[in-house]
Amino acid sequence: MLPHCSLLLLLCVARLLSTTSALPFEQKGFWDFAMDSMDSGGLMTMMRDEEEGSAVEEILPPDISMCPFGCHCRLRVVQCSDLGLTEVPQNIPRDTKFLDLQNNHITELKENDFKGLTNLYGLSLRNNLISKVHPRTFVPLKHMQKLYFSKNLLTTVPKNLPASLVEIRIHENRIKKVAAGAFAGLGNMNCIEMGANPIHNSGFEPGAFKGLKLNYLRISDAKLTGVPKDLPDSLHELHLDHNQIQAVELEDLSRYKNLFRLGLGFNHIRNIENGSLSFLPRLRELHLDNNRLTHVPKGLPDMKYLHVVYLHSNNIAQVGMDDFCPRGFGMKRTFYNGISLFDNPVNYWEVQPATFRCVSDRLAVQFGNYKK
Repeated sequence: MLPHCSLLLLLCVARLLSTTSALPFEQKGFWDFAMDSMDSGGLMTMMRDEEEGSAVEEILPPDISMCPFGCHCRLRVVQCSDLGLTEVPQNIPRDTKFLDLQNNHITELKENDFKGLTNLYGLSLRNNLISKVHPRTFVPLKHMQKLYFSKNLLTTVPKNLPASLVEIRIHENRIKKVAAGAFAGLGNMNCIEMGANPIHNSGFEPGAFKGLKLNYLRISDAKLTGVPKDLPDSLHELHLDHNQIQAVELEDLSRYKNLFRLGLGFNHIRNIENGSLSFLPRLRELHLDNNRLTHVPKGLPDMKYLHVVYLHSNNIAQVGMDDFCPRGFGMKRTFYNGISLFDNPVNYWEVQPATFRCVSDRLAVQFGNYKK
């Protein structure tokens, strides 16, 4: 009797395990915005729909496309990366939310490549060989919000981008010119990443960014020799590091009163004109490291909210007692929690302790050895 009971118990346990062994779906190697785009409720709804339908054999209507050959399709995510594709595959399901085509050999986007994909939210074309985009390629994508187009061979910004677009990443291409109205009609755009393109200041035509209300813009690793003119005045973050900027003139920053973070590191800046920083009353972080400054920029004590300043790897030989902190008590709203001065020819033992009277902690100030 006992062996029979044991056998029955094992069968019950095996049956129980067989119904609960399914693991949660995990997308391998997918781009980082896939899961960020949905709140937990939306994602759970999709997973619940998937589970509830698994017990019944689904009969697909004739107009529903199957998963493209070699791709993985699950939870409205179609992953076709690293397949050696030379063109956008056909038969992409029409309810697709995320389409991953990165790391292929696609050279061109045709007019009907995304036809019918009106529900697409995110598209990754990163690391292909795309140099040609049909003017109507993106017309069907009326709800797309994120487009990753980095590491391709684009020479211009694609035309007729969806009005719904919130984020576009087109860095590491061959863009030398941004024409007037290149981003026209993109009132929802929040973030543009377009660094590592061989673009000069003259490559931005007047009105190139007209109508945009960006929070984030990066034009790093380009060929800029000055701060570009007429960037959106709504910017919270502006990154112009790794360029060839020589100086910051008075009017360069006059329209960016909403900036929280400004990146100007790894340039050739020798001088920041007095009064330039006064146009940035809300600035929190200022990156001026790896330049050719010979003194601490004027105006830092008047910046009430500034709490991080990177000045390392310059030619600063002297630090004055009032270079960072205001004289009046209570004038600064936030104390510094980071000041980097290492790799400068300044003798830290000659700097007066009162110089850092508005720093939250002595460890927040970084001096270091200077190498000639």
